[in-house]
Amino acid sequence: MRLYKANVIALFTLPIICWPSTAAELGDTPVLFNIEELMVGDHRSAQNIARNKFRNPVETLNFFGLTPDMTLIEIGPSGAWYTEILAPYMRELGRYYGAHFSPNSDNEFQRRSLESFETKIGSNPDLYGKAVIRHLLPPNEVAIGPLEGADIALTFRNVHNWMARDEDEDFFNAFFAALKPGGILGVVEHRAPDSASRQEMIDSGYVSEAFVIGIATKAGFEFIGSSEVNANPKDTKDHPEGVWTLPPSFRMGDNNREKYSAIGESDRMTLKFRRPE
Repeated sequence: MRLYKANVIALFTLPIICWPSTAAELGDTPVLFNIEELMVGDHRSAQNIARNKFRNPVETLNFFGLTPDMTLIEIGPSGAWYTEILAPYMRELGRYYGAHFSPNSDNEFQRRSLESFETKIGSNPDLYGKAVIRHLLPPNEVAIGPLEGADIALTFRNVHNWMARDEDEDFFNAFFAALKPGGILGVVEHRAPDSASRQEMIDSGYVSEAFVIGIATKAGFEFIGSSEVNANPKDTKDHPEGVWTLPPSFRMGDNNREKYSAIGESDRMTLKFRRPE
């Protein structure tokens, strides 16, 4: 991992506490780390680094109000794209919980995804050694954070999957229960027109803002606001294979790949909610 030593008054939006590569190199005192450097650190693949321009982690996390002294739950970390940023970010001053699939799931893909995530977390203790993995499988497995509640829960591009399994209400109820009063829920999701039906959203992978706001408020959350940081006006949302037509999935293979590459990743909502005090 490349290190960037910064002055306390360093001019970047989200300071991050870093870890020493060796005790001899930096001693036991954590140093401030530039999050932009972490985004392109050599612990990340070239493919993941290339997605920074579509996923805007600095601006997104700043909008959600994440700070490194919080207790964070990342809901549905899947392949760990955001985990590569979030787990080290929380390592020194805060706590990171990854609410992943359950080993008790009857879905083989989910079990394999969990195993892959566990392998990744275990492979680099300097980065991920303090991360806690929890399992989310309502209604029986919903203890995804500490007993006292978390400060913030974040989820990225997952709501359509919960809808497809008819688990969306159970999941949002679990998020509400896992947060402290005043805790924040941040949601990033592929964005459909508000006129889209539930089945259209499931089929396309695009979900309307109205739907997400509705299900979150039904669970008890207050809607705080939205950001256009992850908007993509090039995305017409009418692709043959839904959102999976676009990168990084490219479900149509080489068919019109240049066209879909030019569009980039999907247009996305970025919504912020609060559990009432």
